[in-house]
Amino acid sequence: MTCHETVLLDEAVDALVQKSDGSYVDCTYGRGGHSQEIANHMSGLGKLMVIDKDPSAIADAKLRFKDDDRIVVVHGSFSRLSEYVDDHNMRPVDGILLDLGVSSPQLDEAGRGFSFLTDGPLDMRMDQTVGDTASQWLAVADENDITDVLRRYGEEKFARRIARKIISIRRDVKIETTSALVEIIESAVPRREKHKHPATRTFQAIRIHVNQELKSLEDCLKDVVDLLVSGGRLVVISFHSLEDRIVKRFIRRMERDDIYPARLPIREAEIKRHLKSIGKPIKPGADEIARNRRSRSSIMRVAEKL
Repeated sequence: MTCHETVLLDEAVDALVQKSDGSYVDCTYGRGGHSQEIANHMSGLGKLMVIDKDPSAIADAKLRFKDDDRIVVVHGSFSRLSEYVDDHNMRPVDGILLDLGVSSPQLDEAGRGFSFLTDGPLDMRMDQTVGDTASQWLAVADENDITDVLRRYGEEKFARRIARKIISIRRDVKIETTSALVEIIESAVPRREKHKHPATRTFQAIRIHVNQELKSLEDCLKDVVDLLVSGGRLVVISFHSLEDRIVKRFIRRMERDDIYPARLPIREAEIKRHLKSIGKPIKPGADEIARNRRSRSSIMRVAEKL
């Protein structure tokens, strides 16, 4: 059985749950660490919706909360958050949590294809019931598309070299396993970064592309202001700079939504604000990183609806 340690558990739930009888959404159930702690903080009148793309996560949630009528379990993408909230008559909600990235069970299960450290089918889909696998995409994407994905989502400096190598190899053999892709990357990268596996950025980039992770995040954030009650909280835990940049810019934009011409005199009371940041971004402490090395890149931002 895979051991999964929830990142920034207490910090996230303490920031999110301001009312024990409130309604909350955990947009990324994973293996339920945050969801369970939110439920522990709720009274009998509280309500919690948990969402996940991964059928395995949904099965876990249904089993965990089978006798708790406060919990609603939804299989799907958090990009459709507004639709799910309306379907279950939960609008407005008191808090929305997004714990982005890949859960430990997904990384550790070789058959999911997320990890470059274990050999398995090159899948990488969060929801294995829909869409093309990473292998299928690599079989048809052209060199420019692969290069663009590796640069945009992985910030990979050797993106063109890796793309060319993929195109060359696939002429003779299908790239169907994680180990096959790792071998291609290692042969294409001329030098290694210290303390970073050469496949790290490429695997991240392909995973983000296959699952449309950044677009889903942007689609979800578009709805959170309308979904939250006044005083409601948005809590987002990110694991790489691309996600965090989207969240940071969104909160800043919502703190000052109206765009005025430069030097136009505007009084403070005339500025239309939708959110305010709560505290500074939070990172895991040394003890948590020592317990769970995967937490080291995480950063949490909190905003409150005005």
